[in-house]
Amino acid sequence: MDKEIINFANINGVAVTDTTYVTEFPAHWHNAAEFTIVQKKGAKYKIGDNILEPSVGDILLVWPKELHEIIYLPLHGSMFIQFSSSLIENNTDLAAATGFLNKCHLISHRKNADLCRQITELIYELQDLYLSSTHFTETRCKMIVYNILLLIGEYVMEERREQIGMEKFSDKSWEYIRNALSFISQHSSENISEAQVAEAAGLSQYYFSKLFNEYTEMSFPDYLSGIRVQNAINLLINEKLSITECAFRAGFQSTTRFNKVFREITGTTPREYRKLHTRNHN
Repeated sequence: MDKEIINFANINGVAVTDTTYVTEFPAHWHNAAEFTIVQKKGAKYKIGDNILEPSVGDILLVWPKELHEIIYLPLHGSMFIQFSSSLIENNTDLAAATGFLNKCHLISHRKNADLCRQITELIYELQDLYLSSTHFTETRCKMIVYNILLLIGEYVMEERREQIGMEKFSDKSWEYIRNALSFISQHSSENISEAQVAEAAGLSQYYFSKLFNEYTEMSFPDYLSGIRVQNAINLLINEKLSITECAFRAGFQSTTRFNKVFREITGTTPREYRKLHTRNHN
């Protein structure tokens, strides 16, 4: 098997798979997120450039548009849910926290047993609802997905809070960052500057730059480039657009910069990325 087609046939934007006969799957990407409960020993995945060997009970997280590969998976070795990226993109809180969420690919059962248990219970609850004929099934399923995302969001934010300290990671400073990230998301295809974002957030450029680095562990230019790469990935799906058009519509000012940043973030070129999407959706 060298193709993956996500089928949202039962519930719009949500799919549940409780068993799999696949023991390996080549590198691919899709617009959906994919959260996996690891059920057997010996699993080995690759997400981006990282090799992961999760243990039984661990939760594996693949975020929308991430290159990933199943290097090896025991038969019937996992259960996973997939859901549309729109559930994240259309929620300001989650969209603002994307930089934190996308760094989290594995939640260890050994280190976070309670969190893994809660997520696992929610996924099984989602499975029970998935094929049911109860009223408002889609709404109920998406509420469960949001509950899962909320648990993961609180987990990654708390981890970051512990890293930089409670005083720096206050509710007030998070509100500044949230406003800034929301502004960046809305204007990323434009030629915006750090000074403009700082002004929109209500901060001086110096303080904004310092706060932004503390929260995201990234400079403003690097974060903006990452958002623009995500914009470009959405555009690359439309094969009527040239790669140059995708670059400029995403907000890049030159194709040289676009190609360099795209490879740094995804591990592949825009052209190769487009081919992967075509291969996996024909």
